Amino acid sequence: MTKKKILLTRVFPEVATNLLEQAEFVVTKWDKERPMTQEELIANAQGHDALFCTLTDKIDAQFFGACSTIEMVSQFAVGYDNIAVAEATRLGIPVGFTPDAVSEPTADIAFGLMIVTARKMFYLHKTIEKGEWGYFKPNSDLGLTLKNKTLGIFGLGRIGIETARLCKGAYNMDIIYHNRTPNKQAEEELGATYVDFKTLVSQSDVVSVHCGLTPKTKELFNKEVFNQMKSTAIFINTARGLIHNEIDLIDALQKGTIWGAGLDVTNPEPMQTNNPLLQMKNVCVLPHVGSGTIDARDEMSRMAAVNIIEYYKNKRVPHIVNPEVLNAI
Repeated sequence: MTKKKILLTRVFPEVATNLLEQAEFVVTKWDKERPMTQEELIANAQGHDALFCTLTDKIDAQFFGACSTIEMVSQFAVGYDNIAVAEATRLGIPVGFTPDAVSEPTADIAFGLMIVTARKMFYLHKTIEKGEWGYFKPNSDLGLTLKNKTLGIFGLGRIGIETARLCKGAYNMDIIYHNRTPNKQAEEELGATYVDFKTLVSQSDVVSVHCGLTPKTKELFNKEVFNQMKSTAIFINTARGLIHNEIDLIDALQKGTIWGAGLDVTNPEPMQTNNPLLQMKNVCVLPHVGSGTIDARDEMSRMAAVNIIEYYKNKRVPHIVNPEVLNAI
């Protein structure tokens, strides 16, 4: 029997390669640190049976049309807005992803961004580098207290609930949230309260975004929404940069419409070095590193590999975006 060929589109942790080769797949690895161009991706994927990819890869209708041998896609990420899932489903191609591996590390980043933003830590570190650490000023560079404040979670799924746990445990924050459907687990465990979107943004001291990127959430956090938030509110986004309108966010911060922002994702990515957000006292920006721990990346690599192995071995995908494809087999 001909061995299945798998294309790995980036330099992923070796866990994936080891598992796939042990399962007797033929593994092709893109060995450059940079992502492939779309032309390179299509050219390299042709003749392969499965794709092991990540968010920087555009897996659209054009890709599927040009790469007709692709039978399965396994995404090294919790998000999958780079993949034309509807087209994959139409073609009978299962799409796997790695949801559970990133929950705790991404929640850590969201929690950390709340703290460093509330206390202006990035800005104050820069003052030391500039030689501006002078004498004590009782009214200078004051931050905000998080204890007993209200945390508003937009998208209380795996990552959102981990973030809520941290905030509840460390600062006894009241948890309100808005989802497509209520999260009874969070309500029972954390005393979280389901509210409508307008209530969420108007009553929260910290608004933390953990939803997926969809046409409905694209640039949802814009001027209109920022105007509804408290002037003392902090906006946190560790989900997708396209969920906030960055021009409107900059304007809201410059005018004092909201107090601060902590971002692990930006719109666009990567952020330009002259972006005004990088110079604001009440803003902290990270380069999309939510899943960036050794343990998390190894687990993502393992999960994405197992999705492929299980599909070819047992016609199942442990973590799948479009399960209806398997139901039709």
